[in-house]
Formats: sequence, structure tokens, C-alpha cells
Amino acid sequence: MDFTQWDLLYKQIIKDMGFDQAEDERATHLLSQLLYKHKHTADPAVLSKLIGRNRVLVCGNAPALATELKKSDTTDYDVIIAADGATEVLLQQNIRPTIIVTDLDADNIEAEIEASKQGTIVLAHAHGDNIEAITSIVPKLENVIGTTQTKPLYNVYNFAGFTDGDRCVFLAAHFNAASITLIGFDFEDSNVNEIKKKKLKWAKKLLLILEKSTDITYK
Repeated sequence: MDFTQWDLLYKQIIKDMGFDQAEDERATHLLSQLLYKHKHTADPAVLSKLIGRNRVLVCGNAPALATELKKSDTTDYDVIIAADGATEVLLQQNIRPTIIVTDLDADNIEAEIEASKQGTIVLAHAHGDNIEAITSIVPKLENVIGTTQTKPLYNVYNFAGFTDGDRCVFLAAHFNAASITLIGFDFEDSNVNEIKKKKLKWAKKLLLILEKSTDITYK
């Protein structure tokens, strides 16, 4: 999905959610400035090398992820992409994700920092609600790449997507994965607040749109 297509959806999302594009842009510029000074950024070209023509397993952060992981053979996949807090669940089962997609609000953010130091690529996402987290966490990450949901900058990228989970899938599609399999996704989770429910509805809608051009398998 190119930026023009994504931007139309983004405008609908922020209107529905009541978010402020100016704040998203402010967060994006802050992230850009931090990455400019950062000594441990990753080259985005590595994403194409890792994902392109490879089998990708995307791990969402639904409560069932731990159980679903035990039923899955992760060695069937070349690349594992974790959505934010899914990182901790993977590490608890001695699985280090290849890539983490995060807006830096996981309960155990230290798990993501540690994974980055072991070689995991971290896509740190900027939006208006996580400016404080960007400032405090991004400098601690290694192998970090910046992303945004609004207009990209020279060192902050937009691969489309809104929530951590659907951004993982858009990332895999953007870099032409051979296959994309999803576990740990629950768009109907009733144990979340109203804002999260709206976000899950948008995640589901976005992936349905993506499925029109991309083969996605749910397990």
C-alpha cells in the first residue's frame, strides 16, 4: 500500500478516534531527531533482506498467544515478527523475534530493549500519545528503525498500518513476504477498554483491505 492510499485511511482513523495529526507529526519529528543522534540504528534495507520472499509468522499480543505458540512449530518460518508485548511471551518460550513492531507501551518494555541488544530489529513507532516513551526508551534500543502513521521523514518510515498488530502484517506485505501467517490475534477481545475496542475494529478493517491484495493465513 503506497502512502497516498494509506493517508486516506489514516485521515478516517484519526477522525474516528479523535486523534490529532499535528501531535503525530510532532512525535515523528522528535523521533527523527533522536534517531539522527542515535549510534545504534539499523539500515531499513535489512528489512527487505529479512522479509523478502521468506515465510513470515506474525505474533499478535492477544491473551491466547502463549497457548497458540505451543501448538505452532516456529521453525516452519524464516522470520518472526512480534507485535509489541508479544515479545515477552515469545522470550518466555525461548523464541527471540526477528523483528519487533512497537509503539513502546508494552508492560515489559525491558524485554524489547534486551531483544534489541541481542540482534532483533525494532521498529519504534511515533504517534501523539507516546512522545514521553519515545524520549525515554528509544535511546536505550539497539538495531532501531523509526516509523510513523503520518507523513514520513528521511529517517522515519511509513509502511502503513495503525495498531502494532496490523502494522506487522503491513510490514511483511510491503517487503513481499512469500507467506504471512498470523497467530495471537483477537479482534473481538471483550476484556479491553472502549478505545482499544475501536482500535481492534480498525485493525480488523485494515487487514480485510490488505487481504484483497495479499494472502494472509490465520491460525
